[in-house]
Amino acid sequence: MRLAGARHVARAIRSPGTLRAMGFMAVAALSGTTMNACIRYASLDVHAFEVAFFRALFGFCVLAPVFLRRRPHPLRTGRFRLHATRGTINGLAQLMFFFGLGLTPLAKVAALNFSSPLFATILAIIVLGEAIRARRITALIVGFAGALVILRPGMVALDVGALLILGASSIVSVTMIMAKILVRTESSLTITLYTALFAVPITFAAMLPFWQTPTLVQLAWFVVIGGLGSLNHLCLAQALKEAEITAILPIAFTRLIWASIIGYLVFAEVPDLWTWVGGVMIFSAVTYIAFRERAVKKAPQAPEASPI
Repeated sequence: MRLAGARHVARAIRSPGTLRAMGFMAVAALSGTTMNACIRYASLDVHAFEVAFFRALFGFCVLAPVFLRRRPHPLRTGRFRLHATRGTINGLAQLMFFFGLGLTPLAKVAALNFSSPLFATILAIIVLGEAIRARRITALIVGFAGALVILRPGMVALDVGALLILGASSIVSVTMIMAKILVRTESSLTITLYTALFAVPITFAAMLPFWQTPTLVQLAWFVVIGGLGSLNHLCLAQALKEAEITAILPIAFTRLIWASIIGYLVFAEVPDLWTWVGGVMIFSAVTYIAFRERAVKKAPQAPEASPI
């Protein structure tokens, strides 16, 4: 059985669709990490909540042409309350993530971001009644142990930024479960539109006390952030459309590599050994869970990369 599974994965990786998907995932990893670096750079002069608002605003502007071309049809839904709840929770996760990003080295952000599927797995067991077996329990323990290796509570000073990133990842897992429920009746376009629609007013309300009129240069950075965010989501969606998550998930690990390179070149950050060890532990656990879900269900749900 294991030999047959290995042959299946090998055939999948050799297929043209999977190769394209791996390329899309690589672009998503690079664009997402570059966007995080731009957010951190912009947050040096502008409050993180204002950066989050402009990210949400320009992200919605990118989706506006799609909405206008299809008129109000994508917003027709019988599950408005669930969309509203998910959009509100996602908006709060964005605020936590952006604030934490300004305080945390990029490599540590990338490593902790891998934890969202771990939280989602626990919620799926509790909320959706998914089966839990010894192997998945072991993988979860390894994953959360990886997070503790990165944070090292009691051994190093409390890292507020890292805790905010981890908190945002846990909140994102809630939106992932809601998305699993919504996809039963809603299109991905409808879900995406409502997510963007609610993010704008939530981030707007949060940034009002910290508002400062941005310069043209800062606005240009916001446009770049919005463009990179849209590119990240589009490439990730296309990658998941063309191949199984188990075939392309390992490419997502390049986020940690890109974050280390960009963090060193731009912010003179050198990730410590524990960030790498913890990141590998978390990512290995997530990858194993994805392979197990594929083996059991033959159609695993894709984890989201980040709350932005």
